[in-house]
Amino acid sequence: MSTAHGTDAVHDMIVVGAGFSGLYMVHQARDELGLDVVGIEAGSGPGGTWYWNRYPGARCDSESFYYCYTFSKVLLDEWDWSSRYPEQPEILRYLEFAADRLELRRSFSFDTRVESATWDDEGARWIVRTDTGRTLAATYLVTAVGCLSAANVPDIPGRDEFEGQWFHTGRWPHEGVDFTGRRVAQIGTGSTGIQAAPVIARQAEHLYVFQRTPNYTVPARDRQMDRDEWVRIKSRYDEVVRATKASFAGFPYTPSSRSALELTDEERNAIYEALWEEGGFKFLWGGFFDLLLDERANETAAEFIRSKIRSVVKDPDVAEKLCPKGYPYGAKRPPIDSDYYETFNRDNVTLVDVSDGGITRITPTSVQARHGHHEVDTIVFATGFDAMTGPLLCMNITGRDGLTLAEKWADGPTSYLGLQVAGFPNLFTITGPGSPSVLTNMPTSIEQHVEWIAGCTDELRQRGHRVIEATREAEDAWTDHVAEVSRFGLFNRADSWYLGANIPGKKRVFMPYVGGLANYRARCDEVAASDYEGFLVSA
Repeated sequence: MSTAHGTDAVHDMIVVGAGFSGLYMVHQARDELGLDVVGIEAGSGPGGTWYWNRYPGARCDSESFYYCYTFSKVLLDEWDWSSRYPEQPEILRYLEFAADRLELRRSFSFDTRVESATWDDEGARWIVRTDTGRTLAATYLVTAVGCLSAANVPDIPGRDEFEGQWFHTGRWPHEGVDFTGRRVAQIGTGSTGIQAAPVIARQAEHLYVFQRTPNYTVPARDRQMDRDEWVRIKSRYDEVVRATKASFAGFPYTPSSRSALELTDEERNAIYEALWEEGGFKFLWGGFFDLLLDERANETAAEFIRSKIRSVVKDPDVAEKLCPKGYPYGAKRPPIDSDYYETFNRDNVTLVDVSDGGITRITPTSVQARHGHHEVDTIVFATGFDAMTGPLLCMNITGRDGLTLAEKWADGPTSYLGLQVAGFPNLFTITGPGSPSVLTNMPTSIEQHVEWIAGCTDELRQRGHRVIEATREAEDAWTDHVAEVSRFGLFNRADSWYLGANIPGKKRVFMPYVGGLANYRARCDEVAASDYEGFLVSA
């Protein structure tokens, strides 16, 4: 480490974030490449998403045996998950274990936020200012801030006049929240709300679930896993890793070659029934290949889920309000749940349908909707995030010629491979817009990005180059390709956060790449092998 005029320290690389991606990036840069790297993290310790998301019921929705690092045999051998879908505390312990086993904490500045990051063209480096008053410089700036970390708290009239407590699920108090004897309003029924509602309902005096758009959800079927099962899984881990890397979405499932339309109703429903009992994302990916390609095929799955809702929820009016209609299954992030629909059979749970008027106001003691108001003591905003772009824009990033990232993305995010943005040299965005990211098992996508960035920066060093920047032509071509493939299939048939539809005023652009993780990985490898085609490299 050295210092220079106007800075407290100069490094080879600054990594922002200490979740799955930030920890691995620091490990690769420091331990594999020998770079002088510093990590910056707003939290008091490692964990990223799992440090902040401590809401009731928070758990991963990928199965634990592949929701993990695969780069290290030591980490694989020394950690056994307790269940199929671990809850937040266990995932946080895992990331703390990884950080400690790899001795990564010493390379991070915790309790530190980036206030701005500015490209210094003359010095060919990034100048990063933090809320602790420090100014750092580095050749490379790598954002490892996650896709879902900028909380979206809706600006409902009267919100700040509420006399009770309110919380956002993405910024949950570390000491927890006691709902005993409380009347609770939960606003939002996306993945987070679907996980939280059953747990809150078991403790609260009464839970009001405010639903604008009903969601398709499939049971997780979580269960405990014993040591013998882990011995069997670990004996074939090489096979699991190969399968995740070669798959469409990072899941080690054998893809189906069947169409949902080629079977009789009885045959098809038997497959759906088996997948429903097994639980998890396999319902979407493991039964038929065309659920996200053909509306008629998709409707067979959608109607099966609706039939399950009607069979579980005892009140037919409530069941019908919970039945999603008007958009395809899987076009929004498909949640998995533990007793979500069963929760609406409880006497202390009320579904409040706000589809035809929304929430009109929050008063000091209630939440008002078009068809009435509900007196509550606590409000839980399960309203998600400003996905993918929000975490990056929060850092006030400025590239060449004073162009801010916010200005660059005013009409929607653009990128080359989701890894770089033209006009922002040496800035790498792990799982950025334009990459498969949120459509996949995230650790699989994260490892691919980190390894590509490490390989790229190592190649530059060996050649004696310092600067790499995506060309505008490559960025335009890739952004057009991302948009083109998003129109192939059903992903664009719903108002989802994939499009930014949950953020008022946000330009609607389909942000993740839907061409598949295996195809994407091949394209990234091809670019690297072709002398980093689409990038300008200079000394």
